[in-house]
Amino acid sequence: MQVTVLGATGFIGGQIARAAVGRGWRVRAARRHPGAVGAIGDLPVEWVEANLADDTSLVRAMRESEVVFHAAASYPQDFRHISTAVEQAGQEMERVLRAARQAGVRRLVYTSSLTTLGLAGAARSGQGRPADESLFYTPGAVKSAYFEAKHAMEQIALRASTDLAAGLDVVVLLPSAVFGPGDVKPTTSVVIRDAARGRYPFYFDAVINAVDGRDVAQTHLAAAERGRSGERYIVGGHNLTLRQLLDTVDAVVGRRQARIKVSRRLVRALIGLTDRLPFTHVPENFRTFEFWQPVSSHKAQTELGHAIRPFEETVRDTLMWFQEMLTPTVS
Repeated sequence: MQVTVLGATGFIGGQIARAAVGRGWRVRAARRHPGAVGAIGDLPVEWVEANLADDTSLVRAMRESEVVFHAAASYPQDFRHISTAVEQAGQEMERVLRAARQAGVRRLVYTSSLTTLGLAGAARSGQGRPADESLFYTPGAVKSAYFEAKHAMEQIALRASTDLAAGLDVVVLLPSAVFGPGDVKPTTSVVIRDAARGRYPFYFDAVINAVDGRDVAQTHLAAAERGRSGERYIVGGHNLTLRQLLDTVDAVVGRRQARIKVSRRLVRALIGLTDRLPFTHVPENFRTFEFWQPVSSHKAQTELGHAIRPFEETVRDTLMWFQEMLTPTVS
């Protein structure tokens, strides 16, 4: 199978490319900057330059591919300019869909986000019903450019799946908090790295779902093969409290870190204070901590065979990968 990966130099896109090569598929890896290889410079992929703002480059990157993996979507962080972020994100998605149709692509697998889910009522305690695909985010529920943009893009993608005349299937995947080797930016995986270095002396009550990027990638391939068009699938792993996550890192490292529990009220107050300062901001994933919640991957497990490895394995392999990145190569 010939596939194109948009965002191949990123974390999830790179893992998708690696999994596809491992499956024996022909992979065209799209990148914005010539020479960039992310964490997949060792793979036999066909590199092509493509920009989400340029229709021609997108069509060229997608042509002759049966499946396109769109893992390069907008990641806005400035909550002060939400409308602009939503408009730009929507234009990017429309451009990708238009290019896919023009290139004759059969299926688009879009990497969305858990932020497009509504709250299931267990966000704080982790008790009760985990969130599933039946819940949808309500626009305006949180002051976040990221939440609003992701919601807008997903809605555009889902609407496109109903256009039978266009001949393009669209499957939407919602990864949870992704950790693991290959986080080249790096992004989420720095939590594991920095926890191992003792940089988190505080924690608060919160529940997140942690998944390995390699498991996410394998499920993207399954979605390309047998996902149902117009459906969205939560691709998660383990529902963990922050304390459980940090304790797991400690156990893998073999060194117990002393940590102090702080109240959610204090966290909320500090975020509010930072938001009022003109030239500072808290990363969106922390600004919106009250929307963290346990989730269920039952649908992806049942329909796509989504497999979840032990979180201890993810932690161990992540730390090993970061260590290898710091080790100079001897020529």
